[in-house]
Amino acid sequence: MAAPGHFKGALHPQPWKVCQVPVKVKICGVRTREIVEAAVDSGADYVGFVFFSKSPRYIAPDAARPLAELALGSIETVAVLVDPDDALLHEMLATVRPSLLQLHGSETPERVAAIRARSGLCVIKAIGVATSDDVAKAAAYRGIADMILFDAKAPAGSDLTGGHGLAFDWRALRGPLVGRPFALSGGLDPDNVWDALATTDADMVDVSSGVERAPGEKDPGLVRRFIQMAKAPRPLKRAIGS
Repeated sequence: MAAPGHFKGALHPQPWKVCQVPVKVKICGVRTREIVEAAVDSGADYVGFVFFSKSPRYIAPDAARPLAELALGSIETVAVLVDPDDALLHEMLATVRPSLLQLHGSETPERVAAIRARSGLCVIKAIGVATSDDVAKAAAYRGIADMILFDAKAPAGSDLTGGHGLAFDWRALRGPLVGRPFALSGGLDPDNVWDALATTDADMVDVSSGVERAPGEKDPGLVRRFIQMAKAPRPLKRAIGS
């Protein structure tokens, strides 16, 4: 998967260059045609379907299939899985035929590599972050996952690995251990996504609860506003060649 907004080294590179960096937007936990259409019409790049039964955003593969067909040719679809076994993986791949996979559990690098090989799809691996020490865990997945997604670490004892509406200190993603490409999630909404991008220079932002009127119930107006704010011009500094 090509790195969104990735810069290649210039002939005579300068240490930094101020530029407008394109960002990808993923609307996650989608369960209705209305939200797929709002995401497409507003310029989102991905819609995500959550195949984890404990989530309020869960959707069964049979119910996700017509939404994936609606999205086909207009926007990429992401299947979000939490420590899936081979049976669930097979059912989801055969029924939904997503564009990409997102692994949001405690999958080891070896399991991520096996799922990537079995599916033939690009894989996003989520890493829960509370402090900058957690960011370093991404190194084990570089070269295996196609993108790392940094999400707020779930509260202790929670059955859900994401979708809590919690944020972490975005400054943790400023260090050299982050690597590219990377996505940002956790506590994002239309009012803070611009600042989040200005702080982290993430390649992609991923939102779920921040565009909902109730758990699992997306608001098309919030979806549109989130995409508009995420895609708004930002003069950002990114190291050339990063």
